[in-house]
Amino acid sequence: MTAIEHPVTDREAPLRFECELAEPPEKVWRALSEPELLAAWLMPNDIKPEPGRRFAFAGPATPIECEVLDAEPGRLLRFSWRERPSADAADDRPAFDSVVTFTLTRTAAGGTRLSIVHDGFVAAAQPLVAVSGAGCGLSLDARKNPTAANAPCMMLRAA
Repeated sequence: MTAIEHPVTDREAPLRFECELAEPPEKVWRALSEPELLAAWLMPNDIKPEPGRRFAFAGPATPIECEVLDAEPGRLLRFSWRERPSADAADDRPAFDSVVTFTLTRTAAGGTRLSIVHDGFVAAAQPLVAVSGAGCGLSLDARKNPTAANAPCMMLRAA
């Protein structure tokens, strides 16, 4: 009966990443909520961390349309992520809708446990760009590890 307990659906499991950062939640929040700092990690954007606010990432082929769903400074940022292939796209990928959630929790040492969940994948839709690329290879302090994957200088300016 295992198959009944775990039915196959067209929904994919969310991509989940957790890591501990030495920086406090306030600093990590700034890196996620200020356009120029977030751009250093992901893509150029015009985010304003206010529920209901729409913003966009400048995706490689077409803008990624987003809307802030929840924002609790220093604790939670959740937004929709909508990719629409451009009309002149060379492939036939469908539109891609998902939700990205960043949860920040202060550690006993004063740092941050950062949880990133990119959810809402449908098996038939593959994202053109996914936040999942950040993962725990993310380095928020380029001074300590300049060769780490996605090692932006955003934390240098977020202080």
